[in-house]
Parts: sequence; structure tokens; C-alpha cells
Amino acid sequence: MSNPVQAIPEGFHSLTPYISVQGAGEALAFYKAALGAEELYRLDMPDGRIGHAELRIGDSRLMLAEEMPDMPDAVARSPRTLGGTTTGFHVYVSDVDAAFQRALAAGGTVRRPVQDQFYGDRSGTFMDPFGHAWTLATHTEDVSPDEIRARMAKLGG
Repeated sequence: MSNPVQAIPEGFHSLTPYISVQGAGEALAFYKAALGAEELYRLDMPDGRIGHAELRIGDSRLMLAEEMPDMPDAVARSPRTLGGTTTGFHVYVSDVDAAFQRALAAGGTVRRPVQDQFYGDRSGTFMDPFGHAWTLATHTEDVSPDEIRARMAKLGG
């Protein structure tokens, strides 16, 4: 059977998240300040809303658009409208403590503080002002699957 994921454009990965936000312009500014995102493309609509934007965070892209509640699918609705989010973003960084503080200084709120994890990462999760969850992590040690299970068992999981 052939691989259905083919012809990936230059500079893209095969999986690129696309989010809807209330206040896309403010979201772009937040992601630049909090995560060091680089704006690659922006399509402003005649009414001033952002119809589509692309950011680079690290080596990955994030696409976003202003919430469009008049569209029939839930993808066009933001976490604020839906009352929460069912997804989260996991971003590896070189210094999770500094990156996490930067995100909080830009307006993120702590969901789970930075701490060492049993699976070999140091990580913490924050909520952005638009309702999306972001986990920032630095990989601190390679841990075998057996050791991960043993450590999790000690935690009662």
C-alpha cells in the first residue's frame, strides 16, 4: 500500500495544526512574544479579520484564522466559543524554564507548573489568552519504555 502523505511543500511538515481564535491579530502578537513565533504569511479579509495566517515556531508551522461562527464546521469555532479545547500543543525548547516564564510574561496562565517528569522531560503547560493549551518541554534524559512503566507505577499511575 502506498503512503497517502506525499508532495509536502518546501518548509512544511506532513502535519500542520490549524486553529481558530477570537482576536487573531492579538493571537499573532501573543505567539510572537510568548513563543518567538515568526509570521510567514497573513491574509487580511476586507472586514479586517484575519482569514488565514501562518507562523513558524521552531522548525514547525502553525496556521490560524479568526473564528468564523457562520461556517458550518466546528473547526471554524474557537475554544472560547466551545467552552474549552480538546487539543494541546507540545513544543520542545532548549530551556523550558526560560521559555515558560516568557510565555507567562506575554499573558499565558499556568495550567501545570514546570517540573521534572518521569518519562525524561522537564515540562509545564500554560493556557494562552485564546483558550489553547501549550506544553513546553526540554528533554532531560532518555528513559526506556520499561523504566517509564516502573516510574509511573511508583507514582500510582
